[in-house]
Amino acid sequence: MNRIGRRWVAAFGLALMAAACESGGTAGPSEQALPIQRAPTPESEFTAKEIETTLDTLVAEFNEGAVEPMQMAILLKELGGFFTPITTGANRAMGELGVTGNVVGPSGQGSDQQQRAEAQGEQIVQAVADGAEGIGVSPFGEAIAAGIEEAVADGVPVVTLDTDAKDSKRAIYVGTISEAAGVTAGETLLALLPPAPGTVVIHGADDPSWVDGMNRMQGARGVLEKADYKVVVRAITWSPPGEAADVEAMKALIETADPPVVGLLGLHNVSYRCAMAAEAAEAAEGAGAKRLPVVAFDFEPKTVEYLRRGRIDATHAQRQYYAGYLVPYILYGIKTIGLDATKALFAPRMFDESRLNVGLDVVPSDKVEEYNAFLDSIGVVQ
Repeated sequence: MNRIGRRWVAAFGLALMAAACESGGTAGPSEQALPIQRAPTPESEFTAKEIETTLDTLVAEFNEGAVEPMQMAILLKELGGFFTPITTGANRAMGELGVTGNVVGPSGQGSDQQQRAEAQGEQIVQAVADGAEGIGVSPFGEAIAAGIEEAVADGVPVVTLDTDAKDSKRAIYVGTISEAAGVTAGETLLALLPPAPGTVVIHGADDPSWVDGMNRMQGARGVLEKADYKVVVRAITWSPPGEAADVEAMKALIETADPPVVGLLGLHNVSYRCAMAAEAAEAAEGAGAKRLPVVAFDFEPKTVEYLRRGRIDATHAQRQYYAGYLVPYILYGIKTIGLDATKALFAPRMFDESRLNVGLDVVPSDKVEEYNAFLDSIGVVQ
């Protein structure tokens, strides 16, 4: 961890000590709860300054009234991998707030999505029975709705994160908004393209049953088609031999498309396959082959490798840490100042009435080390 990170951790430790003193028991007549204090987030070009400012305003609102104890539960699909930064953010926020709560993974029940969603619904019901006054959950699917409705009927608000259960009675969704993410990715690639005409290959979703994937793809497609490019979607092959199949299919598109391919855009964590396809096509063409711009999504190790080599021009990193960090503050806000007041404070980041967009970090190939330094400074393993 670098020097900035050590300073952040030291400040965070002080905030945790204050939170621990606050939550150590019910305040007696002569005692007064300490005000909530956020540990300062290190300054960086990747710091989500608008979110940080809003959180400071939210905390000021909390401290205007009586600081109250609260119990909450954060239920995630996993605790590692993609969810590691979410876990870090949620635990940090609960420590700063001085609330009682845990971040827990799936119950392990069920072998398919439907069964896991139902088991997660049971986790919600159990959390309410255990005294939770607010619940954050990353849903496995819409089958979780019954558990959410039961919690809401008992007066316990539920906030979803990372994935949504839009047809349930959840209060707010917090995370990446697929439509907006697609537009941002399309705009990043657009800035690197030669003037139209030309074909752009999107490596993404074309299955209507995958709503988030389709929304992300359509957001990007709309940007590029509006700029008069022809868009061809190569649906991601997830099952083996997925990588080889995707690379070969995109290589063939590069070699045969009319008008010629002028760029590639990957919209999911395997988007480094676009760089592999571009390299394969350039190698087949030989000396003098034109270099194609490639824009990716997520910050997977292979994607970072291609960024460092300059073969991916930029990627879009999701702000999992901020999604996890925001949820406890929002749950606490719903309890203390109310749902409407909490949403009003976050109005600049509300995509619509009930979805809060944490946004994306656009990481160019020449900013990889700076981005890694930012992640290190907030104690996040991406």
